Amino acid sequence: MRLKISQLFVGLVLLGVAFSGAACAEGVAPKRYAGIQDCDTCPELAIIPPGTFTMGNDGPHKFERPAHSVTIDKAFAIGMFETTFDEWQACFDAGACGTEMPDDHHWGMGNRPVINVTWAEANTYTAWLSKKTGKTYRLPSEAEWEYAARAGTTAEFWWGDEVGTSKANCRDCGPEISHQSLPVDSFAPNPWGLYNVHGNVWEWVQDCWNPTQDGAPSDGSARLDGDCRQRVMRSGSWYYFSKNIRSAWRFKNDGRVKSYGIGFRVLRELP
Repeated sequence: MRLKISQLFVGLVLLGVAFSGAACAEGVAPKRYAGIQDCDTCPELAIIPPGTFTMGNDGPHKFERPAHSVTIDKAFAIGMFETTFDEWQACFDAGACGTEMPDDHHWGMGNRPVINVTWAEANTYTAWLSKKTGKTYRLPSEAEWEYAARAGTTAEFWWGDEVGTSKANCRDCGPEISHQSLPVDSFAPNPWGLYNVHGNVWEWVQDCWNPTQDGAPSDGSARLDGDCRQRVMRSGSWYYFSKNIRSAWRFKNDGRVKSYGIGFRVLRELP
């Protein structure tokens, strides 16, 4: 569903999203909010309210330590879904996203997450969206990504501390291993309307790689010091085990890599 954004609409959606998070905390099924789109072929977005959360984890995984408080002081919009082949196709058809479509690994394109795109190519796509719509699109920061993925929750996954069965696409997330990505609307969304924030494909974010959270920004901005040839990925993928798809899990890859396990979702700044 495509809606025209206005200041009034944004305010109403923010109120709704805040209520959704509270409902989740009380164990009540959250309301499903319609997304917004800036064009017919643009990604559908969920509006994320400002707030403070604890990023990372002081548990056994060193990359996640130390847990620290982050304050997001301004609402933003983020892809409800991982960016799809169909959405990438629009950029390709416009001549802005390379001379060949990314390899789909013979799994199919359409509503599956676009894969085999480098970090720079993901940024090329967001730059094209910005030019096309007149809005500011980019990759989310690592902090913005985790904040949106958690959606007001504090457990290992947005639904709780146990991975359960058939809630995500990963190596031990169900009775059978998919061995491939699945359509981006597979499984239930988190309380803020985001799908597949756990598993399916890794998602490139803005940040340069640092092996711990020491010195990470507290304002939600991207961390641009450290090893910038290596870029942070979030979400885990169909190939990895459930410990690697938790909300706090983070890993890296060379930004030049193309992989059948890596995609991205977009962020759009709000006025």
